[in-house]
Amino acid sequence: MRQLRHLFDNNRAWVEQMLAKDATFFERLAEGQFPEILWIGCSDSRVPANQIVGLLPGELFVHRNVANLFVHTDLNCLSVLQYAVDVLQVKHVIVCGHYRCGGLLAVLRNDRMGLIDHWLQHAVDVREKHRDLLESVADADLKANIFCELNVIEQVDNLCTTNIVKDAWSRGQQTALHGWIYDIKDGLLRDLDVCLTGEDDIAARCEAAVARIAESAAAVTPAE
Repeated sequence: MRQLRHLFDNNRAWVEQMLAKDATFFERLAEGQFPEILWIGCSDSRVPANQIVGLLPGELFVHRNVANLFVHTDLNCLSVLQYAVDVLQVKHVIVCGHYRCGGLLAVLRNDRMGLIDHWLQHAVDVREKHRDLLESVADADLKANIFCELNVIEQVDNLCTTNIVKDAWSRGQQTALHGWIYDIKDGLLRDLDVCLTGEDDIAARCEAAVARIAESAAAVTPAE
């Protein structure tokens, strides 16, 4: 079974390229990791975290799942967050969604996909929370994009309610939460302008970010 032999060849070529640039690169990596950023993104194969922000191994701590959800009962994601904040002492936590997310499109269309439907129920909650805004948008592509943006903001809001983040802020640790969106179509990132650095006015800031999305939607949606 050597169908994947090309991956080992690619690996060796990559190692040679890295060593040609920096002969001690892997030696330094072996000494430990000191990333300043935790990236919570989607598992979509078209959104490789390190590559789209131009960072090397060791510079980005990454957790990915379908539809970039942060769920309070997900011990996997909570463990990643706790290790990143308490042990690695990251300074930034980025929730990065992306347009054309298959999981979120399935939620909008009420598609049934199997076991994953249970996971995506958390995105259904986001859809229902913002039902009025989403139903006000007639264009299907625009509605999907808006849903992807709203989902990011909701996940940032969810992060704020964890004791992990609250405790970090209470002890004066610099931990900023960010909401970003990535467009597969052009490869560019966009800041959704929700950056939280403490417990003050969390709800107001998230609501302001949602209001900006609503205003943008209204600007491109013809009045009836």
